[in-house]
Amino acid sequence: MKIVQEGSFYTGEYRSLFRETGVPEEVIRKRLEDTWNELFYGAPDVRIYHPMGEDKGYIVDTGNNDVRTEGMSYGMMMAVQMDKKEEFDRLWKFAKEHMQHTEGRYKDYFAWHCTLDGTQLSPGPAPDGEEFFAMALFFASNRWGDSAEPFNYSEQARIILRACVHKGEDGEGDPMWDPATRLIKFVPESPFSDPSYHLPHFYELFALQADEPDRAFWKEAADRSRAYLQKACHPETGLSPEYANYDGTPAEPQPHGDFRHFFSDAYRVAANIGLDYEWFRSDPWQVEQSNRIQAFFRNIEVADYRRYTIDGQPFEEPSLHPVGLLATLAMASLAADGPDAGHFVKLFWDTPLRTGVRRYYDNCLYFFSLLALSGNYRIYS
Repeated sequence: MKIVQEGSFYTGEYRSLFRETGVPEEVIRKRLEDTWNELFYGAPDVRIYHPMGEDKGYIVDTGNNDVRTEGMSYGMMMAVQMDKKEEFDRLWKFAKEHMQHTEGRYKDYFAWHCTLDGTQLSPGPAPDGEEFFAMALFFASNRWGDSAEPFNYSEQARIILRACVHKGEDGEGDPMWDPATRLIKFVPESPFSDPSYHLPHFYELFALQADEPDRAFWKEAADRSRAYLQKACHPETGLSPEYANYDGTPAEPQPHGDFRHFFSDAYRVAANIGLDYEWFRSDPWQVEQSNRIQAFFRNIEVADYRRYTIDGQPFEEPSLHPVGLLATLAMASLAADGPDAGHFVKLFWDTPLRTGVRRYYDNCLYFFSLLALSGNYRIYS
């Protein structure tokens, strides 16, 4: 199997690591469709998607029994990648009607979580939702075309990104990207970031599709995020904290917890780096980083994954999302060229979806990894 030497953005080719390990294409395609059906229409202890009325639907965080912008935007990205327009539109209409603010300091942002009937639980936004909403909407526009509001996807994406960059310039609210550093914030009011929010591969595409005056901003944001991740990831273990300052050092403990360590949020960093490398191949450091984090976990059983300090010291506390962590370690193989890359791809392929109360986060990461490692996490432009 020929390995593409340039990023998919330039070549239009996408590696299938499953094929490279000997899995037939028809088996891969069936696994992808079956997994979609399980997550969206499967048994009660597996599914995370639920239709609502005639034209809406939501993704439920099963561990907290609520609806989050993280899950809604993830679900939209899954749907557009799978060419499932009905589910995409249902999710978007729920988010648009129940979660997006129409006035005030958060206008055009989304309340980060709400009840299953759409009642907002808190007004504040979480920027990882906004960036996934915008990217999924651009892909939907490019794949299916725009139609009447709210399905004028590309304009809806631009509205979101406009707010993310310019909020606060009129004196009300705060932007989601720090104007000085061009780095995404943990929340608009915070003076620090979350390494797992950094999606330079999305920002490269925003630089082509956002409002013309903001395109240079997004290109710079992509470069700054790649540089930031090099600071946030430990040079020996490859582990990163959940929250980090703009210089990459772990953020101080917050009123809602201590997020200086490698735990749930931070798992996504490995996957994001892998996908950025697959799409753009702009940073050779991403290969070294992916090899490092895979080497750290190579001899640890999935059942033994724990919380770790970023220099690799384990806590007694087990991982809340071990299947999700495995999925991201496998997705790192898009960049890794070390001896462990094939191991994690095979281990992931042999691991089923998680069932039970905590399945939501694990299985979102699982599905993204399944898309990416099959060559089906694609750019639509």
